Amino acid sequence: MTRSHPPSSARSATPLGDGLPGLRGRGFVLLIAATAIGLCGFAAVLPLVPLWATRGGAGEFGAGVTTAAFMLTTVLTQLRMPWLLDHAGGYRWAYPVGCLVMGLPTPLFSATTDLGPLVAVSAVRGVGFGMVTVAGTALAARLVPAEQMGRATGYYGLAVGVPQVLILPGGVGLALCLGFDTAFWLTGLCSVAGAVLSAGVWFADGGRNRPALRGAGRSRRPGATGARVPKSALAAPLVLMLLTASAASALVTFVAIPLEGVAWLASGALALYALGVVVGRWSAGSLHDRQGRSLLLLPGMAVAVAGTVLTTAGLWWHGGVGQPGVGTASLVLSGAAVFGLGFGAVQNETVTLMLNRAGPAGFGRASAVWNIGYDGGAGAGAVGLGLVIQSLGYGPAFALTAAALAAALPLARVGHSPRPAQVV
Repeated sequence: MTRSHPPSSARSATPLGDGLPGLRGRGFVLLIAATAIGLCGFAAVLPLVPLWATRGGAGEFGAGVTTAAFMLTTVLTQLRMPWLLDHAGGYRWAYPVGCLVMGLPTPLFSATTDLGPLVAVSAVRGVGFGMVTVAGTALAARLVPAEQMGRATGYYGLAVGVPQVLILPGGVGLALCLGFDTAFWLTGLCSVAGAVLSAGVWFADGGRNRPALRGAGRSRRPGATGARVPKSALAAPLVLMLLTASAASALVTFVAIPLEGVAWLASGALALYALGVVVGRWSAGSLHDRQGRSLLLLPGMAVAVAGTVLTTAGLWWHGGVGQPGVGTASLVLSGAAVFGLGFGAVQNETVTLMLNRAGPAGFGRASAVWNIGYDGGAGAGAVGLGLVIQSLGYGPAFALTAAALAAALPLARVGHSPRPAQVV
């Protein structure tokens, strides 16, 4: 049955579903703008700090430790975020404060290449990122009616991913061309701008967002699942998020190091990866709303495995020595793009699966679990792959990553889970 929609002008002026303004509401638009601008400070710095650390003699393991420290404090913060959102008015202040904590220390990176200070600044920034990720994912779901949740998480994923198409490679290019100082200052300012924009979410749409934000601990949709969702319901998507995020962290953290002498290839791989994530995540979100269920989790995992295999072949062939040939470059670029496509689909399918199983009253917890899977996997991937790379090299390390993803394919069968019916 086809769902009818009012004209776009009516949608922008009239609350939908349970009284929320929906995708066209000013609150949701401000959240998307704050995410697109504010998280540039995350995307650009993620490959820059490891590269900056290696210039100070830290080696691959030291480079991975900077990312791991960032992700460790991110996860520790995320563990406390559900309580803060529900009991300390966190929906009002967590996002802007998190952007400030993430952005203000960023220029300090330029002061030294010593590993200790780099790890310390990374750890502080991780606290801010942990606040932003959990609050942002939960807000994206809470600011829209149930029938728009797939697209809402898709738009949120676009806001996270689209800037990365330019920022992931652009940050590396900017640092190599104009200096690391300039890159760190500009990315820090982006996060501060995100704080300013996100502060307006609370006041947008004539205050209609406020009940949704204040009512975090109670369901605003009668009949929806309560906050006490069984842990087993989130276990399979959490494992899938952990593994695919580890593989993504390996790509983002380490691909620029063996290819530093071939800046166009490193930048191109990061750009195609980010573009693939955007396309994959948006496609999964749109299909979820049309079909009322998650359908791309297993295909997304299979595509992620294929992309990792291609990247592995390219890095193994290249060996980190000399200029890469056409075959090597093609494998690295296509592998990054294909992996990004699968990873984007897995991102959106796992987050909508968790949110559907948790229900509105459990959005904070589901958001925290999903983000812990994402960021915990990223930290583990950075440290684990750093150790393996130092021992075996880039090709074998990425091959192990591909094998781990392939072993998890049976878990992706949990994806065919319908969203709970909306009761208005």
